[in-house]
Amino acid sequence: MSHAPTKPKIAISACLLGHDVRYDGGHKESRLCSRTLADYFDFVPVCPEVAIGLGIPRQPIRLVGNAEKPQALGTRDLTLDVTQPLAAYGQKMAAELGDICGYIFMHKSPSCGLERVKVYHANGAPIDAGGRGIYAQAFCLQQPDLPVEEDGRLNDPVLRENFLTRVFAYSAWQQLRHTGLTRRSLTDFHSRYKYLLMAHNPVQYKTLGHLLGNMAHTDPQEIGPRYFSELMATLKKCATRRTHSNVLQHLCGYLKQAISHEDKQEVQQVISQYRLGIVPLVVPLTLLKHHFRQHPDPYIAQQVYLQPHPENLSLRNAL
Repeated sequence: MSHAPTKPKIAISACLLGHDVRYDGGHKESRLCSRTLADYFDFVPVCPEVAIGLGIPRQPIRLVGNAEKPQALGTRDLTLDVTQPLAAYGQKMAAELGDICGYIFMHKSPSCGLERVKVYHANGAPIDAGGRGIYAQAFCLQQPDLPVEEDGRLNDPVLRENFLTRVFAYSAWQQLRHTGLTRRSLTDFHSRYKYLLMAHNPVQYKTLGHLLGNMAHTDPQEIGPRYFSELMATLKKCATRRTHSNVLQHLCGYLKQAISHEDKQEVQQVISQYRLGIVPLVVPLTLLKHHFRQHPDPYIAQQVYLQPHPENLSLRNAL
């Protein structure tokens, strides 16, 4: 009996899954997370404020002081200072959640927000600069390569596709580490990610290749983590219609002996329509996949670019 592949784990602010853990006793359910993504990922819900002993309901907290290094204080009782407990819990969870492949944080939250969280002067007036939630800041410092995103930004199709591409890449890397880092396995991994990296950042793709090219006298255990950090940084840059079109043209090159003149013209026309914003990315990709099914190429067959996430998520229909 074959085991179904385990779903990648994603940590998530518990309120986004509909848990009633907010200061007012409510939640902020994200249907994208609780309905759509829940089929593809195992969610690990976390609410740092409840975890450090704040009750439900509770007086809200907010960030006060310097935007770079704010404190988390009670809005009614300024002697309530949970800065240290939230930071400590962030470090603790970053160590405990070693097997997650991503984290979805609640936006604007003084504990979980990733950016532009409101910070106030001691007198209650807002500061112009935004800050980062105390828990999120401590967590991300410990796991700098982990794909993280805020719930609100996931409504943007480009950011959503980018985040989930990184989550699946992170998961693939965890599997590689589990089976063992060797020079061969690192080179194969890079080879599979060639066109995906090229779509995100063509210059950085070359840099990563050079890093592995100089591996002859280096321990894969040492170069592997460096390679992976740079890979994740590269994938963070969103691919564009221009870079995708460039990759689609590269893929076409593998069909030039195999398909007819008319078929080539059709492929070129569809790529051009995609580049101009007339059709989404799924259209030229579907056509190319059709031709590669009829004329298989072993190198193209292993390219992550063709399927960086499950097809049923339809992430490329809106790109």
